[in-house]
This record gives sequence, C-alpha cells and structure tokens, in this order.
Amino acid sequence: MFQRGIVLADPIGDMLTRIRNAQLRSLAQTTLPASKLLIELARLLKEEGYLHDYQLRQEQGPRRRLILQLKYKGKRANQPVISGLSRVSRPSRRVYVGWDKIPRVLNGLGIAVLSTSQGLLTDAQARRRRIGGELLCEVW
Repeated sequence: MFQRGIVLADPIGDMLTRIRNAQLRSLAQTTLPASKLLIELARLLKEEGYLHDYQLRQEQGPRRRLILQLKYKGKRANQPVISGLSRVSRPSRRVYVGWDKIPRVLNGLGIAVLSTSQGLLTDAQARRRRIGGELLCEVW
C-alpha cells in the first residue's frame, strides 16, 4: 500500500508500474494516490479500451485514491488487455515531439499519450489537431 508522507518523483511511472505489477498477479484492481494528471490518464486509457473502469475515492482530509479496474480478455479472462507499458519522457530526460514526429506504436495497434497545451491526448488525436507536446508514455 501507499505509505503516507512519501513524495513521488515520477507519479506516471509509478502508475504504469502498479498496473504492470497488478496484471502480473492477475488482480482485478489496483489503487494509487490520485492527481489531476493521473485521473486524466486513466480516463484516456478507459476511452481507448485498456481499462475496464476507474473510480476516485476520498480519504480522510485532502487525500484521494484512484482505483483502476483492470481489463482482461480470453476464454478464462486471464490475459491482460495491456500487453506492454513504456514510460518515454522521464523527469531526468524530457522528450518533446512535434505533431509530424509523433511515433506510431506497433503500427497503430497501441497508443502514445502526449501532454499538450490542450490537455492529455492520444497520438491519433494530437495528429488530427496538428499539435505536439511531451511524449509521456506508450501503451500496447
């Protein structure tokens, strides 16, 4: 569980790691500290079909928790929908791309998530709007 008082240097990397670890154990859900950025990332992943759902839970005081309902497929529903997660831009090395340089993840089978002046967008949305930004992560 999350320990109180610990400040995360990379909350997006922490979110991706928690999803990866939960899927390795075939868990139905995982929880993490909530922030506006992580809630928006969860919304994007749900819209693109990588998460079943997400919820926001208020704890004592100003603390909030983000609960991610993971999605599985297959006959026994034991294969995770997300087969890979990759953090691209890190706090130690930021990666910015123009709209024409946005990478195609697995030739369009995955998504890249960008932080733009218009909020978080998938690679396809950013290309359509002709807007670049910081390349946060790739999901496939």
